[in-house]
Amino acid sequence: MDRAQKEKVVEELGQIFESSGVVVVSHYEGMTVAEMQDLRARMREAGGSVRVAKNKLAKIALEGKPAASIADYLTGMTVLAYSEDPVAAAKVIDAYAKDNSKLEILGGAMGENALDVAGVKAVAQMPSREELIASIVGCIGAPASNIAGAIGAPASNIASILSTIEEKGEAA
Repeated sequence: MDRAQKEKVVEELGQIFESSGVVVVSHYEGMTVAEMQDLRARMREAGGSVRVAKNKLAKIALEGKPAASIADYLTGMTVLAYSEDPVAAAKVIDAYAKDNSKLEILGGAMGENALDVAGVKAVAQMPSREELIASIVGCIGAPASNIAGAIGAPASNIASILSTIEEKGEAA
């Protein structure tokens, strides 16, 4: 890799560290190509990405970035998982690590907040952006349907009473 390519990689990594909601660092020693492709596919489905880069270049890219705290994790065969959604990458990596013992979570960063292994697992347990939006919409929609039901109920009760009175009047 020549100097221009290295500078390009450092710039790309810098963008990742700057714009990602979460970055998770893991060791992947012993994983097969098929397993890595499976991890990439799962991450892509969740809206995240996986990147393998030279640790030295990643450390250069981290300088002055919010996620600079992960530099200590960049030793050995590391893979970076990241996503704009602050929990998507952590969820996928945590789930994949449970199924594949060759993937070992080292830690990560959520903005300027450093995460150890327990921190990454805690973030993975949080609801995703889509789950939160669905929950909020459900909370907003529930009172509206209750109001509509309350408004509609007396009208149907009055109609029922009137029809009963009418029937009694006709019977007499």
